[in-house]
Amino acid sequence: MSLYQEPLAWDQSVIDRYDLSGPRYTSYPTAPQFRDDFSRQQWLEAVARSNRSGKPLSLYFHIPFCDTLCFYCACNKIVTHKRSRAMPYLERVDREMALQAEVFDTDRPVSQLHWGGGTPTYISEDEMTWLMDATRRHFQLLDNDEGEYSVEVHPGRMSVGKLVHMRQLGFNRVSMGVQDFNPEVQRAVNRYNSVEQVRELVDVARDQGYRSISMDLIYGLPLQTRASVKETLDQVIDLGPDRLSLFNYAHLPHLFKSQRLIHESDLPSPQDKLAILHEAIERLQSAGYVYIGMDHFAKPDDSLVKAQQEGRLQRNFQGYSTHAECDLIAFGVSAISYYGSTYIQNAKKVEEYQARIDEGRPALIKGVRLQPEDHLRRAVINQLICHFKLSFGQLYERFGINPNQYFRDELAQLAPMVEDGLIEVTPAGITVLNKGRLLIRRVCMVFDQYLDTGNQIRYSKVI
Repeated sequence: MSLYQEPLAWDQSVIDRYDLSGPRYTSYPTAPQFRDDFSRQQWLEAVARSNRSGKPLSLYFHIPFCDTLCFYCACNKIVTHKRSRAMPYLERVDREMALQAEVFDTDRPVSQLHWGGGTPTYISEDEMTWLMDATRRHFQLLDNDEGEYSVEVHPGRMSVGKLVHMRQLGFNRVSMGVQDFNPEVQRAVNRYNSVEQVRELVDVARDQGYRSISMDLIYGLPLQTRASVKETLDQVIDLGPDRLSLFNYAHLPHLFKSQRLIHESDLPSPQDKLAILHEAIERLQSAGYVYIGMDHFAKPDDSLVKAQQEGRLQRNFQGYSTHAECDLIAFGVSAISYYGSTYIQNAKKVEEYQARIDEGRPALIKGVRLQPEDHLRRAVINQLICHFKLSFGQLYERFGINPNQYFRDELAQLAPMVEDGLIEVTPAGITVLNKGRLLIRRVCMVFDQYLDTGNQIRYSKVI
């Protein structure tokens, strides 16, 4: 049995020692390191490097609208019943695409496309068609259904007709934000979707030929119990999604105003929250799901599992991904791109985003170009967080360093983790052992050169 198939080891005493707050490493350097003095010239230089690479493209569209407020949500969103607000925003996204298409080599194929939010399915079918047509005018979308074109949906606000329409537009993957099926929990967070609603969408998605169905769940929500989460998991497993994410709810009401509507007294205790997670992991693995890492599970034949086993898995702002070879261009408010060894973020407030586009200039407000040290540490973190191992030989071949000498301080910091059975360190590299897989963020933090700069940014707990 390979490491990926083994049941996760759970050692409560070790978890208590290492369950600190830290980054999720959807990027490295992480977002707090993005600089607000990032210039138009730096952007154009990043585009030029991307064009020279000839890499295929991945496009992300942030559609921020929702018609109801989910109290737990930490996304950049606009809650409104005024559907008329959507089209002016989409028109700005079209103009942003035009600005990017002027400088990018758009002959490169779009291997991956994703609509996120917010709730992307807030927009109408006609608006969806309009946005996809606009995208095809600017970029080379694939017409053979071989790309990964995905969309996030709120199943409680989603019609069967819209799901069929999105398949006709070229989407072949769908991610459903289920979160929890318990009625009391749903009332506590103002997020509603029934098992029947989700089952109908799953049946239609399979009938329409969607290649992958993913579901998101959250643990640590108000009024959740071990028994209620088990019931939700049993219902989800019966629905049989190809992928499943089990996210930790981080209660940070000082950062996210909507979370102030959640009563802290209703939240599970830290001990109960960990017990919920422990039992959830055991239940999912016993049902045949493979633990990818960092909250993510997938069926054994899923492309994420295959990419992990073949060493091709990567991590980005949408989570784990199979398309490490793509340059990511992101559109819309707060969206983050990565191309030309550079992270670039758009304006976080919709008014500023739209004003910049109206002035005919890019919406970017922050960015950072990776330096050689960043590339090295990004590679280290990516290998550990995606594959639970790090080959020193590969680092030597790629970066020309002797990792045992270069990272001697970091290896010294890892010594307690070796003693506690989380990892194994040899002259050939680092292997994350079964007991350490849940704590992989903590292992990665040792190689993050920015964590000791006095930055007081609050992160979620590792588990």
